[in-house]
Amino acid sequence: MKKLFSAISVAALLATTSAATAAQCTNDTWNKVMTRGKMVVGVKADYKPWGFRNESGEIVGMEIDMAKAAADAMGVDLELVPVQSSNRMQFLEQGKIDMMIATMSDRDDRRKIVGIVQPNYYTSGTNVMAPKALGLTKWEDLRGKPVCGKQGAFYNKIVAERYGAEIIAFTGNAEAKQALRDKKCIAWVYDDSSIGSDLASGNWDEFEMPLVSEDDNPWGLAVPLEEKNCIFGNFMSGLSYNMLADGSLVELEKKWGIKPTQFLADKLENFADWLEK
Repeated sequence: MKKLFSAISVAALLATTSAATAAQCTNDTWNKVMTRGKMVVGVKADYKPWGFRNESGEIVGMEIDMAKAAADAMGVDLELVPVQSSNRMQFLEQGKIDMMIATMSDRDDRRKIVGIVQPNYYTSGTNVMAPKALGLTKWEDLRGKPVCGKQGAFYNKIVAERYGAEIIAFTGNAEAKQALRDKKCIAWVYDDSSIGSDLASGNWDEFEMPLVSEDDNPWGLAVPLEEKNCIFGNFMSGLSYNMLADGSLVELEKKWGIKPTQFLADKLENFADWLEK
């Protein structure tokens, strides 16, 4: 009898919570998008191959393809707005964009500002860019060797302590990468997505990202914070799940020449239909 009353109480609480959440949802963004027949999405335009301008000036890339998939699923047109890391959350807060897919790491402090939906669609981690001629194959190859880094980057300490690299920290990325070209270090340690962007630019043909990335930091697309648990946020959560589960994101990696990530391979396996395993 006590168990019965307990179950009834829990069910009542969940129903009340669900109703309260629904009552708080104005669904303003969803309604605005559907009414005007267009969704405005903030994307990177300078971060090849996730978001960049092609020779015609058109913004293209892996995340742009995701934005197109979202607009197509909603049956609306798509408008792309270039954003930077410094303003992407502000643009979403101010209503300049309806949603953001812009290489943003999912962090607790950011979840208080924008509605980062789950599951995360991608990830970045720590890796190095090094001359192909060196033939680096494992992190231990860095032990006792000079490695360029950026001042303040958390992975400097990790790579120094874990693998014995001698970090030479510079104030900016440009200085660190020039030092690499000048052979003042054997590699540059940084975020693998940024390294991938450099390698895709065509300006680093003699270099490679040879190691297995470590210390992943997942990325999330974001909607306005107040819409995260409403129609718009739930719709985009479903989109992320479906693109992970059906292999769409794995195919986009291949399309844009991105080094395959274990993250997407694992998600494809984890979300696979159990009846087809």
